[in-house]
Amino acid sequence: MAAFHKGLRDAGFVEGRNLTIEYRWAYGDKTKLPAMASDLIRRKVALITTPGSTPASLAAKAATTTIPIVFGVGSDPVKNGLVASIGRPGGNATGITSLNAELVSKRLGWFRNIVTNASRHFMFINPTSNLTGPFLTELRRAATSLGVDIEVLRASTDREIDVAFASIPEHPGSVIIFSPDSFFYTRRTRIAEEALRRKLPTTFDVRDYVDAGGLMSYGTDFLNVMEITAVYVGRVLKGEKPTNLPVQQPTKFELVVNLRTAKALGLEVPQSVLIAADALIE
Repeated sequence: MAAFHKGLRDAGFVEGRNLTIEYRWAYGDKTKLPAMASDLIRRKVALITTPGSTPASLAAKAATTTIPIVFGVGSDPVKNGLVASIGRPGGNATGITSLNAELVSKRLGWFRNIVTNASRHFMFINPTSNLTGPFLTELRRAATSLGVDIEVLRASTDREIDVAFASIPEHPGSVIIFSPDSFFYTRRTRIAEEALRRKLPTTFDVRDYVDAGGLMSYGTDFLNVMEITAVYVGRVLKGEKPTNLPVQQPTKFELVVNLRTAKALGLEVPQSVLIAADALIE
């Protein structure tokens, strides 16, 4: 939350001084979101912000057409109904989209540069997530251009994660691509540890997975997303209308590699990746 609070300060707001924040956490359980949104509306909050969560953004949008919403999503906000257009949102919501699906090709390319012997590519998806469709479409397009087949594994419960891992053959060419989803994110440490135990290279959309022990990530700099979201929160609190604020796109992207994990997997990270990486975890 430090980046979010920095963005608020840049906009002139400091929690506890001229701003009160009501926090709500679903911990990856999307079924809690409608009730959480309704509760905030009953409390007559001035604004709802949902940095980093498409499901939370949709729950807020479904709950109110009057309270301003500032979102941070990894999906297309036009396609999922959050706004009428990128340039003119046209309702009570605006924010930033982090281009998760559009970055898939680059992520897969960096991954294969590190894991040169990859022969079977398994993708974990959450079938209940609205991020899954666009991400899978873009991944398959990128994979086809590289002559790669994608084998999809579905998991939306802890038990299904275990079953999915157990279904992956234990040979050096097996690798895992994780789709962006809060369900996986809240279980990132467990996922990273299980993948390492099974000697499976992994790639993700945000750095936090790599900090937890995953092999690599490429995607939007999430701290940048949080800052931009917070700046928009400040502008709305000062009186600007979401309908007139264009949806923003990220300005920073990052490639992160866990060298300790690479060593444990017996992988030698190429010099080209070492030079290009924004962060190397040792």
